[in-house]
Amino acid sequence: MTTKSGSKSNQSGRTGNHPGVLVGAAVAGAAMGLAANVGRKLFVQFASASAGDWFDALKAEHEAARAIFDKIESTDDSQTMVRGHLLAKLKYALDRHAVEEENIIYPALRDANQKVDADHLTGEHGYIKTYLYELETMSKDDPAWLARVRDFRGMIEAHMKDEEEDIFPAFRRSLSAEKNKELTTMMNKEGFKFA
Repeated sequence: MTTKSGSKSNQSGRTGNHPGVLVGAAVAGAAMGLAANVGRKLFVQFASASAGDWFDALKAEHEAARAIFDKIESTDDSQTMVRGHLLAKLKYALDRHAVEEENIIYPALRDANQKVDADHLTGEHGYIKTYLYELETMSKDDPAWLARVRDFRGMIEAHMKDEEEDIFPAFRRSLSAEKNKELTTMMNKEGFKFA
């Protein structure tokens, strides 16, 4: 159809809208989203994988958790959104870390006749989940919230100390280089699934 000015328009009154363009944009958007997700997984996993073996990677994750605790403890009762965001970040980091330990390292401890240590550490993970639940359900502007964070941090740091200074160094020394490498590979794969 041609108008008096000689320009063409389509029957619906729209110009230049083609279904193919929309489909192409949707496909491109989906591809970019998929690539971003894979990139995010690689970035998250790189921090642990670049740390060296499984023990070094777990210690690096402990340090990352300590840094998040530092940020949380620097907030005040008026910063409820910041506290909520940081708590979500902490929960994600601890959940991922727990999956790596519970699915790879603690079973390997049991296989090495260190069932008591494995059970002790697994039990403490239950308390970690309890603290996270309490902090998620408490009002972030409650003055008791930050005190609970500090209690939680004390419990977590005692758990980390047991792992870093007592249980894991002796366990790593008892394993062959090949077995340590195998645990590192398995733990990295487990963490990648969670990322």
